[in-house]
Parts: sequence; structure tokens; C-alpha cells
Amino acid sequence: MTSTSATAAPRRLRFPTAFTILFGLIVLVAALTWIIPAGQYERVLNPALDREVPVAGTYAPAEANPQDVFDVIMAPIGGLYNPATNEANAIDVALFVLVIGGFIGVVASTGAINAGIGSAMTALKGREKWMIPVLMALFAFGGTTYGMAEETLAFYVLLIPVMIAARYDAVTAVAIILLGAGVGVLGSTVNAFATVIASDAAGVPFTQGIVLRFVILGLCWLACVIYVMRYAERVRLDPSQSLVYDRKAENEAHFLAGQQDGTPEFTGLHKIVLGVFALTFVVMVWGVLRGGWWMGEMSGLFLASAILVGLIARPGEEKFVDAFLNGARDLLGVALIIGLARGIVVIMDAGRISDTILHWAELSVAGLGEVAFVNVIYWIEVLLSFFVPSSSGLAVLSMPILAPVADFAGVGRELVVTAYQSANGIVNLINPTFAVVMGALAIGRVPYERWLRFMWPLLVILTVIIMASLSVAVVVG
Repeated sequence: MTSTSATAAPRRLRFPTAFTILFGLIVLVAALTWIIPAGQYERVLNPALDREVPVAGTYAPAEANPQDVFDVIMAPIGGLYNPATNEANAIDVALFVLVIGGFIGVVASTGAINAGIGSAMTALKGREKWMIPVLMALFAFGGTTYGMAEETLAFYVLLIPVMIAARYDAVTAVAIILLGAGVGVLGSTVNAFATVIASDAAGVPFTQGIVLRFVILGLCWLACVIYVMRYAERVRLDPSQSLVYDRKAENEAHFLAGQQDGTPEFTGLHKIVLGVFALTFVVMVWGVLRGGWWMGEMSGLFLASAILVGLIARPGEEKFVDAFLNGARDLLGVALIIGLARGIVVIMDAGRISDTILHWAELSVAGLGEVAFVNVIYWIEVLLSFFVPSSSGLAVLSMPILAPVADFAGVGRELVVTAYQSANGIVNLINPTFAVVMGALAIGRVPYERWLRFMWPLLVILTVIIMASLSVAVVVG
């Protein structure tokens, strides 16, 4: 008889989740409070930020306050809400995430998003070449407004057969969706899960720096469209140029066998719902710029918009509530990550090592010009993104430390936010720890190493665009 251990398949090592990484960092930081000397800066009120900021050159040692096991357990709670001081840390952000999740769930339940993209695919059938910029623009809109990621997985089974039938390949289809939504996240403008959360953690309105983010979004989107169209045309003219040419017959048999036209009808109702969806984000930007809105008002806006969509679509009270709760449930993990990540800052502040680390950062950028500083920040965020692929998790982890350093370097905090989101977005186009990347490649039957071969020239191009944009913004600003 063969033993169970002999027949069992070897267990595959899996990269830990963002929750495990962040809790591990809380433990690590608590241990560091026993090692790193405590210290503090003098602080003054910055009227532009409406908060106290450290004064460069005023760092001094302070009495140590090492953190113990109890402090570690309480840190995620304090990250959301600190009962000792009655101070809300991230509960308003977490609530906003849950409400916007409910709003997206209600919109998605109407089928408007699927029908809208499906309609574009149908309208361009026979002119598939022009599907590339149109669809990449639609997916980029989803990425820049609400961080469209996991939602894209439903579209691969629709688009891949269309592109293969048009004499392109699976890589082209995967690139249209993955790069389309990904470049939208890279150039986030009003993305609540990247730009808004990061700006809040950095202590600046998310509308600061929005022009630069539009520039990065436009230039990177154009670069991706040209790159994908050039590759697609090479494959159409010479199928052997496909990176998955050895799988051509197999993929055609798999994706085209029994192909059905399952594109949903794009009704007037769908158009109205998508109009409300887009208008909501416009109103959000207006409210922040003109009305002084922040998390509470924005949460109310998305709640009202969800109700409005429900009144328009009339799914029934029970289905509306289920859709809202399911959407919020999908983002519950994001809300918890926000508290967990801010728990790291709670430990650092309580252990009085935040200012010490800030002091070291101040010394490390001393002598760096403003252009060099913002590009160093970008590469720090690139490195961190491999370990914390979650945009919201990385935002609340890195912004409280890196944003104040910008004050010492004479660089606007909004540029640090832009450097963060661009770095996180570009890494998550290839990040093997990001489930969306691996899921997309699995559906498209594209081996990971071939995706890297397809992507590396584009990554160089995007990096040059981002670094040049950040550098010019520093000089002009």
C-alpha cells in the first residue's frame, strides 16, 4: 500500500496575504520600540494642511515607551478608533470604503457595466482593431474612478474569443483588459481605494495634484494603447509573432468551440445608470473643491446615489439591499486592512519611534534635490508594492511616514501621493502576489513568464513617463 504522504501532491508555497504581512509588521515594529531610541520633533500648525507638522532640525531624544503584547493586540483597534483618546483614526475612511462598495454592488447588479462594455464590443465587431483603444479607455475609466480590478475577471471569457476570431491572440485580449484597468489605477484621479485614502493619510485633499494625475493617466494610457495595437497588428499579419503561438491550435479549440453570443442588451436603463455612476464622481470632485466635503459627505453622496440607482432600476427592496450588502461585503477586507495598516502607525507613535524614523529619513534625503527626492520616493514605493500589493494597505502604511518627509525636502505632499499610486499601479501590472494578474493569465492561458516578456519594454516606457512627469511637476511647482 502506498502511504498517504507518498501520494499526496506537494504543497505549493503561497505568498502571505496583506493581512498577515501587515500584522507581522505590527509585531516587528513593536519589537523595534525596544531597540530604536525614542525621540520627538517640535511641531507647529501648518495652515495649508490644517494640522501640526514637524519642524526640521528640532528632533530631540524622548523617554522610551516600548510596546508589549497587549499593545500589539490593541493596535488594529486603535488604527480604526482610539478609545483612550476618543480619536477616530480610520473609521471614517473604512466606512466610506464600505458605502462605495455597496454603491458599486448596486450598479453592477443592474448589469449596466457589463452591458456597456459588451455594447462597445458588438458595435466594433469587424473593426476589432479599434476595439483596443475604446475598450482600454472604458476599463481605464473604471480603474481611475473606483480601482476596477477583480471586476475585470468576468470580461476575459467575453473578449478572448472575439480577439482570437479576429486573428489576434489571447495575449492581446488579456492586455486590453489588464492594462486598461491597470493603467487607470496607475493614473488614479478620484479612485477612493488609492488616491483618496492616500491623500487622507498624507493630510492633503485628494484634489491636490489631480492635474498631474490626469497627465500621467493620459500619457500612460496612450503608450499602452499604441504598444498593444502594434503587437496585435504584428500577430494578425504573422501569427508566428504571437507569444503563445505554440498554443494557437489549442487556444482556438478551447475558446472558439461552441462560442455563443452572450452579449447582454445595452438598454436605455443601462445608459441612465451609467450616467448616474459617472455623475456621482463628478459631484464628489465638485463637493471636495467647492463645498469642503470630506469622508462623511462623500459617504452620504454614494449612499444617495445607490438609492437613486435603486429607484431607477427598481430591483425590489430585498434585491437592492442584497446588492448593496454584497458590494460592501466584497470590500470589507479593504476596510479592515485600513485599520490594520494604521495599527502600525499607532504602535510607532505610542512607542515614540515615529519621529526617530522620520529623523533618519530627514537625514537620508538631506542634500537631495527636489527632483531626486520625488524619484527616490517613487522607487521606495515600487519596492514596497511587491510586498503589499493592496493599494489601500500600502497607502495607509507608507503615507504617514513618507508624506511628512516631503515637508523637509520642500516637496508638496500631493507629489508623494502621486508617486505612491503610480508605483503601486505599475507594479500591479505584473505582480505575482496580485490575484488579479494571476487570475487573468490563468483564464487567458498565458504563462506568467511570457507575460513578463510581453510587458518588460512597456514597463520601461511607463517608468520613464512617470518619472519624467513627477520631475517636471517638481520643477514647475
